[in-house]
Amino acid sequence: MKELDLAALRDRARAAAQGWWPGCRLESLRPMTGGTVGMVFATDVHDGPPGVRTAVLKVAPPGLPPVRNRDMLRQARVIGALDGRPGVAVPPLLFTDAGDPPEVPPLFATALVPGECLEPLLEASSRERLHAPTSRARAFAAVRMLAALHRLAPEDLGLGDEEVVTPVGEVDRWTRTFDTVPDEVRRGYEECAAALRATAPEPLPPVVVHGDYRLGNMLCEGDDVRAVIDWEIWSRSDPRIDLSWLLFFTDEARHPVVRDDVDSGMPSDTELLAAYEAEAGAPVPDLEWFHALTRYKEAAAMALIAKHLARRGDTGTLARMTEMLPALIAEAHERVR
Repeated sequence: MKELDLAALRDRARAAAQGWWPGCRLESLRPMTGGTVGMVFATDVHDGPPGVRTAVLKVAPPGLPPVRNRDMLRQARVIGALDGRPGVAVPPLLFTDAGDPPEVPPLFATALVPGECLEPLLEASSRERLHAPTSRARAFAAVRMLAALHRLAPEDLGLGDEEVVTPVGEVDRWTRTFDTVPDEVRRGYEECAAALRATAPEPLPPVVVHGDYRLGNMLCEGDDVRAVIDWEIWSRSDPRIDLSWLLFFTDEARHPVVRDDVDSGMPSDTELLAAYEAEAGAPVPDLEWFHALTRYKEAAAMALIAKHLARRGDTGTLARMTEMLPALIAEAHERVR
């Protein structure tokens, strides 16, 4: 990846901001932590609209085609489409700049939303857990927001031209990821993929799917979810993809990186499912298949992360995954049997 020219980024952002709020000034560009695909920066906003004191810039890596999860303008599109919709909270979209890719990468800017970004299940594994009532309240708020998101028709959001990704298409997507990782972390993936394809349920009407919907991708304050962030892999697809993913981050799901004795304070998967079905007004069919897909998807995503870390010299993570990920693939396969 090429080095990002920060001075040029600052100048581009300042120019683009004039189309959003003429006369505003952006000062003090500084990096933020947490970006996994693009690069994230904060900048102070002067002489802008009331309430917007800081903007968050997200920019694609320079020198690489801005496609798939690097497509910043596509991320901006869904954020802009969802901003202000009933029951759904995203950071307000401020402006975009298409750049001249791949050398001059696209960017977009949102208002900074105050809040903390914590995954109760994973936090409880590494340090003292969050206050249990807070974890429960946030989880149920996330479920209500997920149901509200899934009630929105993509056509009404101006997203009706997005390609529909079927459940089998989702299997194919993560199989392509497995195709790129070392053999030792993907044992059994081809057989599992074949079983998933052979047993795929009838798709539900497509909705906007976040793709990584969990509390770790939300900004929360107190008991409330202030904004859903990190829309890199959103799609127009089956709502059960998001629901099963959220349920995977509960104690009962036994996430592979979490110790068995961890008590996250999260509601049970049964409670969260019941809350979603109450909001949706109907039971969710064939969810077990999506639980299998979730484990297949997580194994692929973790294998990809381990591969990238190994390229940077961290071979220990890849070694630790050689037992964990094939076991997760085997669990997914067993669930579809």
